[in-house]
Amino acid sequence: MASTGGPSPSQALAQQLSARDPDVQLMLQVRDDVQGAFEVLVRRYQDRLIGVLTHLVGDPGDAEDLAQEVFLRIYRARKGYKPQAKFSTWLFTIANNLALNHLRGKGRRPSGPLDPGTDSRPALPASERVAAPDGTPSGQLRQSELEGVVREAVGTLADDQRLAVLLNKFEDMSYAEIAAVMNRSEAAVKSLLARARMELRARLEPYLRSGDRAATS
Repeated sequence: MASTGGPSPSQALAQQLSARDPDVQLMLQVRDDVQGAFEVLVRRYQDRLIGVLTHLVGDPGDAEDLAQEVFLRIYRARKGYKPQAKFSTWLFTIANNLALNHLRGKGRRPSGPLDPGTDSRPALPASERVAAPDGTPSGQLRQSELEGVVREAVGTLADDQRLAVLLNKFEDMSYAEIAAVMNRSEAAVKSLLARARMELRARLEPYLRSGDRAATS
């Protein structure tokens, strides 16, 4: 049968992704050895990637090492790069696999919350914050304390729930994108997030109740 001359499905997908995702365009430039393109990608994602990895493995030093390995693998794979999803989905899929392998190798879950003075994990997204009652130093202190409590609560979630929350809240990923990273169905991701929200609500409710009593006393 004669070819119609149109793009194949994979080529059409690559064209669509490139048109709507500037990071896919950058990665295609990396594939073609455009000078400076890879450095731009690293600068764009490095801090975010280290933040998510720190939440996953619990140690900032290990997170930095894993982030370097993620970028190294991306660079080594550049010549065979064919866009199949958003660049961030591909990047965090690699990061998740490396983090899981790292934790299996150490035979442990992530360590507990870092000391607040040295915590390099990203600040909570606005949607996860509870506004301080006022702009006074005491109100600001309560805001900081609450964010620490929420961060600690996120750290107690099961690994898969924690990753789903991080990607949903910190990276603003859709259910479909999270499903691709975690190799789960969208329904499974929705279920993970629903259970995670219930657990977080249960853990935070006593703190919030005590804060309300303190604010009205």
